Amino acid sequence: MLKKNMNRVFRGPSSSPVSWQSPEGPEGTYQNGHPNSQAVVRPGTAQKIDHLKKWSISTYKYTRQYLSEKFGKGTRTVDTELEGQIILLKETQVKYNNVQKLAKQMTNHFDSMVQSQRDLADAFVDLGMKSPKLENEFNYNAESQRSLVKNGEVLLGALNLFTSNLTTLVHKTMEDSIMTVKAYQSARIEYDAYRTDLENTQAGPRTAATAVKAEQAKQQFDVQKERFDRLRGDLAIKLRFLEENKVKVMHKQLSLFQNAICAYFAGNKQALDNCIKQ
Repeated sequence: MLKKNMNRVFRGPSSSPVSWQSPEGPEGTYQNGHPNSQAVVRPGTAQKIDHLKKWSISTYKYTRQYLSEKFGKGTRTVDTELEGQIILLKETQVKYNNVQKLAKQMTNHFDSMVQSQRDLADAFVDLGMKSPKLENEFNYNAESQRSLVKNGEVLLGALNLFTSNLTTLVHKTMEDSIMTVKAYQSARIEYDAYRTDLENTQAGPRTAATAVKAEQAKQQFDVQKERFDRLRGDLAIKLRFLEENKVKVMHKQLSLFQNAICAYFAGNKQALDNCIKQ
C-alpha cells in the first residue's frame, strides 16, 4: 500500500513556480527515501523573475527622474527644434478640433433648416389644395422650398464630407502623432534617468567595484540612448509627413467648403453638383 502511494506523482499548487516529480522519478527528487535539496524549476520562471526585476528597476528610475524634473531638481535633455514642433502640433490639434466642432454644429443647424423647408413645402401643398383662391401662390412657394431642399441636400453632403475628413485628420492622423510624442517623451525621461545614474557613477571614487558598476551603467545607458534616438528620429519623420498630409487634405477640403457654400447661396445647382463630384 505504501509503495503504491509512493508511485503517485506529487504536484505543487497550480500557481507555484516549482514542479514536483515522483519520488522514484528519473530526476532523483528523492534519494534513499529523503528529498533532495534541489527542486525542478518550471521553464521560464527564472526569465519572468528577471524580467520583473528589470521592470521594477526601470520603473523606479523613471519615477525618480520624473519627480526630480517636476520639482526642478533634475536635468533633462532638450531638443529645442523638436520641442517646438511638439508644442505646435498640440496647439494645432486643439484649433482644428474647434473648427471640426463648429463645422459639425453648423451642419446640424443647416440640416434642421432643410428639414423645416421640407415640412414647409408639404404645408404649402396642403393649404393650396384647401384654398382654391390661393392655390397658385401656395404651389409656387412649395416648389421654391422643394428646390431649396434639393440644393440643401447637396450642400449637406458637402458639409458632411468636410466634417468627416476633418474628424479623421484631428482624431486619427494627428492623434497618431500625439501617441508617438508620448512614447518619445517617456523614452526621453527614461534616457535621462539612466544618463543621471551614469554621471553619478562616473563622478564617484574609482575602485574596482565602482569600475564594474560604471561599466554596467554605461551599457544600460547605451541601450536607452539607442531607443531614445530611434524614437526621436521616428517622431521627426512623422511630424514632417503629418504637416505635408495636413496641407494636402485641408487644401482640398477648404476649396470644397468654399465652393459649395458659394454655389448654394448663388443658386448655382450645376456648380454645387460639381463640388460633390470633385
